[in-house]
Amino acid sequence: MNSSDSRPWPGAEMRRRIHAGETLFGAWASLGSPGSAELLARSGLDWVVVDLEHGYTTESELLAHLTAIEAGGAVALVRPQSGERLRIGRALDLGAAGIVVPRLDTVDQVHEAVTFLRYPPAGGRGVALLTRGARLGTVNHAGVAALNEDIVGIVQIESPSALEAADEIAATDGVDVLFVGPADLSHSLGVPGRFADAGYQGALRKVVAACRAHGKAAGILLYDRASFAPHLEMGFTFVGIGADISFVNDGVRGALEAARGPARA
Repeated sequence: MNSSDSRPWPGAEMRRRIHAGETLFGAWASLGSPGSAELLARSGLDWVVVDLEHGYTTESELLAHLTAIEAGGAVALVRPQSGERLRIGRALDLGAAGIVVPRLDTVDQVHEAVTFLRYPPAGGRGVALLTRGARLGTVNHAGVAALNEDIVGIVQIESPSALEAADEIAATDGVDVLFVGPADLSHSLGVPGRFADAGYQGALRKVVAACRAHGKAAGILLYDRASFAPHLEMGFTFVGIGADISFVNDGVRGALEAARGPARA
């Protein structure tokens, strides 16, 4: 590979931990602030996702977020605006250790998206050796293919069609995590925000079963702390415990309630 840096690449180590069955905790960085992203990373989280789909961060601000997360000691992941080749490739070139691909509804779409995570001949990612994601020119042409093993592939399960295809998605090489988006999935199932609904709970169990059958991790983003333990017991091992926005909201409201006190509330 001809690299002057022999340290394990963060994505490679995270993939090892995922497939070893470790439980990994993370959060969403949505505020568009590298400082906020670094605070999340320094808290002890295993991973932090920079959200370009719904968050305030733009692609031009992504590099600062990635370096801030890395400085904080967490693995830097990105959810791009879409699963297009150029959106995924740009995030990887800037140094993302993995990609959370949103809004995929079919196995064919998943198969295509996975090729965007990989250099040829395994995939269709553009080869540019001087990019940060390709180690800034420290990897020669003969070593490029080995970089394919360093990318964490995360596919969101957000629709009935994706749920129906969960087993096939989990069987796809290059998909490491099936990640439930609770809001989108519950709305698409016709039970918006009703996370105790039997049909929604059955959907979660179906995702977990598919992951267990194929040695992948089941992931989910949760905001209600009371829901953490039940989902861990169900079998989710790649768990988002909130976002910088929710942490700010919770902290401010909690501080204000304490300051006002019961008599002044």
